[in-house]
Amino acid sequence: MMRRILVLVGVCGGAFALTGCGPTYPKCNNDDNCKDHNEVCVQGTCRECGSDQNCKTGFTCQDNKCVPKPECTTNADCGPGKRCQDQKCVVGECATDSDCPGGGKCRNNTCLAQNACVTNADCASGEECSGGTCVASAQGCHVDVIHFEFDKYSLTAQAKHQLTSMADCLKGSRAHYTLEGHADERGTDEYNLHLSERRAASVQKYLGSLGVPSNEMDTVGYGFHRPADPGHNEQAWAANRRVEFKRK
Repeated sequence: MMRRILVLVGVCGGAFALTGCGPTYPKCNNDDNCKDHNEVCVQGTCRECGSDQNCKTGFTCQDNKCVPKPECTTNADCGPGKRCQDQKCVVGECATDSDCPGGGKCRNNTCLAQNACVTNADCASGEECSGGTCVASAQGCHVDVIHFEFDKYSLTAQAKHQLTSMADCLKGSRAHYTLEGHADERGTDEYNLHLSERRAASVQKYLGSLGVPSNEMDTVGYGFHRPADPGHNEQAWAANRRVEFKRK
């Protein structure tokens, strides 16, 4: 008597096979199970990538997806005078004081040292800005930095008001000052040197007219070689056209 034998044949992926079927997408055992989808096998699941090597040039693998590489991740990835912000290199060392190391100050996107300053407003109570550094005020006198218009050494109305408010205290303090004149970076070295000297002389002359002894005030000009603000724009130039009081 003839017996009939039934042979079960399975179908996997459209092809007949006598063995068991492989895992169903997106499950996988190896990369071959994912290649029809241009993916790789990552911990049993077909994913776009498992490492940067699975991504094309200019892309990186994040959360198993190929995404464009960021321009930067830290400030060290950017060139001088730039910082990393939202994974892009932007101009300027800082945006706020917190971007500056060691408790520094952010002024005009440039980090200044902790005790550095551009104006008296950058200094603590009882201090004044002199030579770009916060120093103790002379015997309680509030000594302002006097600013000038471009290419001018004559005093503005604001400068005269500042000097008038300082005069009585300076007369009483009997402190000896050097009036340090400065210019912005535009112009020749020789021209800016003379301009800064004339600015210091203008301040000395006006204070003298208010009764501050001229023999208690020396003058010197530094041209543009000692900027209060290292920037190269209108804001920086305005800050650098100045006369500062340096107590001896």
